[in-house]
Amino acid sequence: MASYTKADYRSLIAKIIQHDREYYQQDNPSITDEEYDGLRRELLQIEATHPDWVTPESPSQTVGSTPSDAFQKVSHEVPMLSLGNAFSTDDMDDFTQRIRRYLGLSSDTPIPCMAEPKIDGLSFSATYENGKLMRAATRGDGRVGEDITANLRHIADIPQHVSESRLPAHFEIRGEVYMEKKAFEALNARHASEGLKIFANPRNAAAGSLRQLHASVTAQRPLRAWVYGWGAWDGSLLESQQAMLSLLADAGFPINISNQLCEKSEDRETYYDALMQKRSSLPYDIDGIVFKVNALDWQERLGFVARAPRWAIARKFPAEQVTTLLEAIDIQVGRTGALTPVARLNPVSVGGVVVSNATLHNEDEIHRKDIRIGDTVVIQRAGDVIPQVVSVDIALRPSTAVPFQFPERCPVCHSHAIRAGDEAVRRCTGGLQCPAQAVERLKHFVSRQALDIDGLGDKQVEAFYHEGLIRQPQDIFTLAQRDAESLTPLRNREGWGSQSVRKLYDAIEAKRAIPLDRLVYALGIRHIGIETARLLALHYHSFSLLRSQIMAAADRTDAAYSEALSIDGIGPAALDSLTGFFTEPHNQDVLDALMEQVSIQDMKKNTQGSDHLFSGKTLVFTGTLVEMTRDEAKARAQQLGAKVSGSVSAKTNYVIAGADAGSKLKKARDLGVTVLTEEEWLEQAR
Repeated sequence: MASYTKADYRSLIAKIIQHDREYYQQDNPSITDEEYDGLRRELLQIEATHPDWVTPESPSQTVGSTPSDAFQKVSHEVPMLSLGNAFSTDDMDDFTQRIRRYLGLSSDTPIPCMAEPKIDGLSFSATYENGKLMRAATRGDGRVGEDITANLRHIADIPQHVSESRLPAHFEIRGEVYMEKKAFEALNARHASEGLKIFANPRNAAAGSLRQLHASVTAQRPLRAWVYGWGAWDGSLLESQQAMLSLLADAGFPINISNQLCEKSEDRETYYDALMQKRSSLPYDIDGIVFKVNALDWQERLGFVARAPRWAIARKFPAEQVTTLLEAIDIQVGRTGALTPVARLNPVSVGGVVVSNATLHNEDEIHRKDIRIGDTVVIQRAGDVIPQVVSVDIALRPSTAVPFQFPERCPVCHSHAIRAGDEAVRRCTGGLQCPAQAVERLKHFVSRQALDIDGLGDKQVEAFYHEGLIRQPQDIFTLAQRDAESLTPLRNREGWGSQSVRKLYDAIEAKRAIPLDRLVYALGIRHIGIETARLLALHYHSFSLLRSQIMAAADRTDAAYSEALSIDGIGPAALDSLTGFFTEPHNQDVLDALMEQVSIQDMKKNTQGSDHLFSGKTLVFTGTLVEMTRDEAKARAQQLGAKVSGSVSAKTNYVIAGADAGSKLKKARDLGVTVLTEEEWLEQAR
């Protein structure tokens, strides 16, 4: 195994946490399932070598991601844990051997397991009182989820009332909300025709539909559900997983008909092979099989590790691969100027989906795999979502195939395209003068997590840009006035009418008051995602202060630079992007023009603890916390009106030191900063 430093370990943790946010909170993962699983395996390898490095904040010790602030929080009576993964027969054999060792069973004792298809959707729990559905929640971080009660009531598969006499007065079921493939395709087709968001895959569509702030939106989405287990159960359990699922089915809960009891390891392999063969013909997506020890008394004895039960494991499917002809390589230009090569393929079906394009990532990847136009290539849908070229069949290479020459100029605006430092990506230097970047930035500006303007989707943005109606963000807010004065008003154009135009202008008008964090994210600054934008808004509170302080931070000797770096989650790369954006004259002109059209809502300080000891104070957490995770502690501090920083400085008011606190504790003592133990912090934070 490669040699890792503690800094490498911490960097890997930060990367996984960010991907968890994208997957669980934003329903918009930026990497494939295989890439994510690889990061997890790397983390576990490091921690096996350096167990003293492991803290409660490690993704190996946690589940999911912190629930979104947009929803009410629900504490799970019984934690909703994750599952360990198996990728081979050997991994499954290790799983059963661990069970035998833990239970003291002989090496030939069978381990009967229930096999259940692993649905690719969004996990939920639902609590019933006296047969009536009372509350539903997402998994969240495993301990606290998001209240989705009103939304779940709109899913016909989930009964509102149950009358099965064998059920206790108080119980909780757990399951997965999903969207069938045909329903997903119909939803995307409708969204495309209306200029709305196009979902990447059924899982994202299901998660985004269930996690709507307005249940009326969820009601319009074709969601389904399977139930796979239970949580709190105020009564006697039956003797097995199989018997409990049968009871839930009798009560009217949807139980997958493909569930099967596997008595021996050979049965598990047979089930795995059979389900993998027919997965593409299933009406819904699955990404593996969950095997659970059938005997509930064994489950109870086996118990749990930090984030998963010992008695269950997820056997993942490999990505399906096929071969096809690579007919051309095109270059796409993104909003940050990144030039991304895309393979144009002879259309081929992969996992039930016809694929004609596949990402090639960057020029280094093309050279590494020696990919040439005219090659026969092996492709797969990574994570069953993103088509990618895996390799080339050299034996079938035609004599006419030649190495691809990556362009050194932008194919759209012809500006120089350069690679900075050790970056693998080549970027156009044309900035907003490049039409491709301008269009992509406008799409981002109105996207769901930015301004979220209904009716102004990707197709509308592209059309308005190329017709000269919208070239800069501020043009969005003058569109109605200019259209009223136009000789060719929008209502007379194909695909538009008076009602649809009015709806668009009403939607734009409703977004003239923009929350600060959404504006910062909408600007599309490199390295500034939605969470980072929120951190900046919480720290500076107003756009005028944020703008002036970031511009001042362009001078690294200015105190504003150190202050910005002290914001937990802001590193040098993100700060360089911020200062570069805000000091660029063209961007300043755009911001000034935009400010004339909109009002930016300050990020209000949390007043819950306005008279509290920690209100307005700057806190730093260091070391290992026992009673709560680092994220929980930060959230609690912010509720009390405090700022949480990642580094100790003369402006720090309190340092909360957990076990094994290191350099931050020493620096706090050197600066005379007040240091509190975790117990003292908890006592004061009540």
